[in-house]
Amino acid sequence: MAASYDIVIVGGGGAGLRAAIAVAETDPRLSVAVVSKVYPMRSHTVSAEGGAAAIAGPDDTFDEHAYDTVSGSDWLCDQDAVEVFVPEARAELLRLEHWGCPWSRQPGGRIAVRAFGGMRKKRTWFAADKTGFHLLHTLFQTALSYSDIVRYDEWFTTSLLVDDGRVCGVVAMELATGRIETITARAVVVCTGGCGRVYPFTTNANIKTGDGMALAYRAGAPLKDMEFVQYHPTGLPFTGILITEAARAEGGWLLNKDGYRYLQDYELGKPEPTPKLRCMELGPRDRLSQAFVHELDKGRTIDTSHGPIVHLDLRHLGAEVIDTKLPFVRELCLQYQHIDPVRELIPVRPVIHYMMGGVHTDINGAAGLAGLYAAGEVACVSINGANRLGSNSLPELLVFGARAGRAAAEFAAAGHGSSSAVLAQGRDEQRRLERELARHSEGGERIADIRLEMQETMENGAGIYRDGGSLSKAADTLRQLRERFGAVGLDDHSRTFNTELVAALELSGMLDVAETIVHCALRREESRGAHQRTDFPARDDERFLAHSLIRRQPDGSGRVEYLPVTITRWPPAERVYGKD
Repeated sequence: MAASYDIVIVGGGGAGLRAAIAVAETDPRLSVAVVSKVYPMRSHTVSAEGGAAAIAGPDDTFDEHAYDTVSGSDWLCDQDAVEVFVPEARAELLRLEHWGCPWSRQPGGRIAVRAFGGMRKKRTWFAADKTGFHLLHTLFQTALSYSDIVRYDEWFTTSLLVDDGRVCGVVAMELATGRIETITARAVVVCTGGCGRVYPFTTNANIKTGDGMALAYRAGAPLKDMEFVQYHPTGLPFTGILITEAARAEGGWLLNKDGYRYLQDYELGKPEPTPKLRCMELGPRDRLSQAFVHELDKGRTIDTSHGPIVHLDLRHLGAEVIDTKLPFVRELCLQYQHIDPVRELIPVRPVIHYMMGGVHTDINGAAGLAGLYAAGEVACVSINGANRLGSNSLPELLVFGARAGRAAAEFAAAGHGSSSAVLAQGRDEQRRLERELARHSEGGERIADIRLEMQETMENGAGIYRDGGSLSKAADTLRQLRERFGAVGLDDHSRTFNTELVAALELSGMLDVAETIVHCALRREESRGAHQRTDFPARDDERFLAHSLIRRQPDGSGRVEYLPVTITRWPPAERVYGKD
């Protein structure tokens, strides 16, 4: 017998837990299952360091936060979604306060805020530099108070079940035993996070392999704006571990090999006779990552065994500030680089950090197939457009996780049942997974080799700067890797924690996701935000003020089409930073 719930949520991180709580609050009669391939407190939300954006003081307004988000997106976000997001972000952060999230405080007791890149006002709430940990812990504790939320911890979701255009559940495999189960539902909410692991250098945890994007894409839902992949300018060079933007918000400097604050040489908007030093390190992430490439081209970076780097200098902040506001940064540097930022420079380089694109949804998380919803980094609503501003992602997963949960609850309460065809699909998927477990290599191909070649292909072909030639070459290589993947076999045929089988299933999804990124990037013949084409260096609002939508075709290829951007109050303008 298949397990059955009213709603299945795939992913146990911040968006998934917030969605589960929203379902329980909306209609306590509904049964909810949260299926997560890791224990919820090991979800990647836990690693968010810097903070969460929402207005907190009388010197800020919703309109200012909205405008910063719109301009930061290079006018590719949907402004109706932004106008929904901004006031609800503040309400969600206050709700977390009431649930017990220990936000850092000013001496007088008010919520403390810090500056973040691209934001013209200090509006980033934080809990030292462990904001994600405290936010996720608060959500997890709150979710535990609802006894009707059933958790499937360490279960890997392998497919969505679709009957007559409606999503009716999932098939999932328990990692500890290899048991495969069909779980039917009236609605499914996908909250699996991003896909940074399709690239070689990333701040993302190993679990962020684009599973949810691949699930939705294969089920027939379109993916949106997949060409927009954000590099964060300060990752550790070997591990890719994030050194939070909060380090620059507190006054850190980026230095080239000559010890020079090179960002003062780069325009953050219109050319200025005098550099606007106050913007520099708090410019938007796309511009800072692009400046690194220019320094590299000029020979001003430092060569290391892990590639070129620059330095982040926190020494002038002093031990008290670092230990009070950036304790985790110091801990990471000591443990992973064996340096102390109180006295030494931190080596950093741009690394993949966030996907602006994802499953196409409306402002309530509906994903284009009846019964399917998505929220968090896996989704593209879109408030991020071509470039996400730092600290908007945590309130995004709260706002749209809650909205998706409420919408799924309303859909499920309308009483949509499962059919015998759904159960037959579940049995077919179980037989497919049994074949995957049993298959042996026919051509000597290894999972790790194909994964590494995919990652190198993405970095070289669809990195900070791209062009038609590099993207076309990447598309050809990915096609060849897909063919080679068919000859991959398993050495491990056991059922208990078969990580090799999981890696194969993840790699299959990553290849799909990588192809969508490359094909969307190849079609967008302009430069906008995180998508920089050296052969089309200008932004082209006439042709490309539009979202890309890619749909999977029966032969496995992707078809790209375009959807107009929603503009409500702020017409496209020049994206300007560092001006008074």
